Amino acid sequence: MQFDELQIIAPILKALKEKNYTEPTSIQEKAIPLILQRNDILGSAQTGTGKTAAFAIPIIQQIEEMSSQNERRPKIKSLIVTPTRELAIQIDENITKYAKYTRVRNTVIFGGVKQHQQVAELKRGVDILVATPGRLLDLIGQGYINLDSIKIFVLDEADRMLDMGFINDIKKLLELLPKKRQSLFFSATMPRTIVDLSRKILRNPRKVEVSPASSTAETIQQYLYYTNKSEKRNLLRHILSEKNIQHALLFVRTKHGADRIARDLKKHKINSAAIHGDKAQNHRQKVLSQFKNGQIKVLVATDIAARGIDIDKLKYVINFDIPDVAETYVHRIGRSGRAGEEGIAISMCEPEENSYVREIEKLTKQKLGVIKDNPFPQTDKPMTFQERKEFNKEKQLRKQEFFANRKKSRQR
Repeated sequence: MQFDELQIIAPILKALKEKNYTEPTSIQEKAIPLILQRNDILGSAQTGTGKTAAFAIPIIQQIEEMSSQNERRPKIKSLIVTPTRELAIQIDENITKYAKYTRVRNTVIFGGVKQHQQVAELKRGVDILVATPGRLLDLIGQGYINLDSIKIFVLDEADRMLDMGFINDIKKLLELLPKKRQSLFFSATMPRTIVDLSRKILRNPRKVEVSPASSTAETIQQYLYYTNKSEKRNLLRHILSEKNIQHALLFVRTKHGADRIARDLKKHKINSAAIHGDKAQNHRQKVLSQFKNGQIKVLVATDIAARGIDIDKLKYVINFDIPDVAETYVHRIGRSGRAGEEGIAISMCEPEENSYVREIEKLTKQKLGVIKDNPFPQTDKPMTFQERKEFNKEKQLRKQEFFANRKKSRQR
């Protein structure tokens, strides 16, 4: 199957050809014809399946075909709502590429930056608006955005939207949208809460399902190092040097952990940066840009910050911490091995994470390749139930003391 067999108009095909896109991915092949036929869509697709193009291409085509030559200041015809700034920016960049030879105008709005420039773009008129929920509702409230002309509504990464606490914002938004519209709903996972939400949004949807979250891309090789918690940083530096890794996305569990590891790598002359929710938006965009063009060797990220990071030909994903939810592991490593490219996922497991590895192997029905030639092997034993209970109690006390002392110092 080729893109030119999907009834896509010539201007979009020209833009795709420029990007050397000739064959659609599975979700693109399934979704594009259904969206062009004006069906509502319930899409279940994990990261790295080509989902953005699957909805962006038919939206651009529909708007190009309905646009009037005389429309100097277009009204918003399609609204795409997504949970994170990074993902919003990524989607907008892709739309710009695919719409290059059409008359379709698009822009993106998100919080964490001043609104002046975003408002100026909106005043000029756009056909497609990509937005995060908070900034969208804010600008609607200020009277800068009117949703009356919306023909196509997209809710992307719905599961992450709920995880991040945006459910009330989404409910408010649904009240403002025209009842007569086409709706496209995408989520990597489909728990009951997501299915219930989709029923409020969609009418007689066609279901498009690709690579359920239990499967990992066949192009990704998966390796595992068993080690001790105290040796993880040493092991990380060993892996980076031994394998001569020039470009890697490194996942950690916490924001503080991300900062600590980035500092440690820099101390050892390894160019790195951390990206997470506490970082300013302009810093995050700058770091992401530097990583994409190769200035930064290791990008250290938390799961939420990494949602929406889309880097062509990223070969290495490293799990500094094994995630306690097996599906998260699948999402993480799906950043590499995209669109048929080779990917390598390397995970570092301390004793307390051994059970998480078993859960991952159970979910994916694959054994991770354990590296025997390991200078920092695992020698510690996992804590017993009682030891873990005592450890967590002690940790909670230290945390309370830390915040109490910080509060006192601020009051002085």
